[in-house]
Amino acid sequence: MFSSVLNSTVQNFSIQTALLCTGSALIMGLIIAFVYMTGHQYSKSFAITLVLMPPLIETVILVVNGNLGTSVAVLGAFSLVRFRSVPGSSREICCIFFAMVVGLTAGTGYLTFAFFITVIVSLVLLLLFKTPFGEAPAKRKTLKVTIPETLDYSDIFDDLFQTYTRSARLHQVKTTNLGSLFELTYHIELKDPKKEKEFLDAIRCRNGNLTISCGRMSTISEEL
Repeated sequence: MFSSVLNSTVQNFSIQTALLCTGSALIMGLIIAFVYMTGHQYSKSFAITLVLMPPLIETVILVVNGNLGTSVAVLGAFSLVRFRSVPGSSREICCIFFAMVVGLTAGTGYLTFAFFITVIVSLVLLLLFKTPFGEAPAKRKTLKVTIPETLDYSDIFDDLFQTYTRSARLHQVKTTNLGSLFELTYHIELKDPKKEKEFLDAIRCRNGNLTISCGRMSTISEEL
C-alpha cells in the first residue's frame, strides 16, 4: 500500500523528488508545530524548531542513505547536539521524537505513510491534550510548610491531616535560612476542597505563621 518515491539507488533521485520530499516534510513539520502550540504555553524558538526538524532530518537521510561512513559521521554529530540541549518536559520530548520520526520517514521516500502517521498521531495528541486524561485530580495538592528547627516535623501535623485530608505523604525535607528553618513538602489529597482555607489556617497556628504554599501537584512529575 505504501511505496517510496525514491529509486533503489539514492544517487539517482531527481531535483523534483528532492523538492517533493522536502516540501512534504516541511508541511508535516508545520502540522506538528500547530499541534504542539494548541492549548499550551510555548516559545517561538521551539515551535520553529519543530517546523524545521522534519525537512532537515529528511535532507540528512537523503544524503547519507547507502553511505556507511557518512552515516557514522552524522550519528556522531547528533550525539554532540544531544549533550548541548537543555532538559525538556515529556510533552516537548514527545513532539521532538514525533518530528524526527516524520523526517526519517519522509527521508526514505515514504511520503504517504509519513502523512498518514502525522495525521493519526496529531489527532491523538490533540485529543489527549484537550481532555483531562492523565491529569491529577483537583483534590490532590502539593503543600509546602516552613517550620522552626525546634519543632519535630515527623508527626507535628498528623492530627490535621487526619481531619482534612484523605492521604498525606511527606515528600521532601529541606533546610533554609542557614539551617534555622525546615521546609516540608507534602503530597496531599483534600477531603473537601472548600475547607482548604480552614486547613491552612490550622497549619499557620501550628507553624508560627511562617510561610505556607498550597497548589496543584508539582510539574516535576511531568519531566522525564
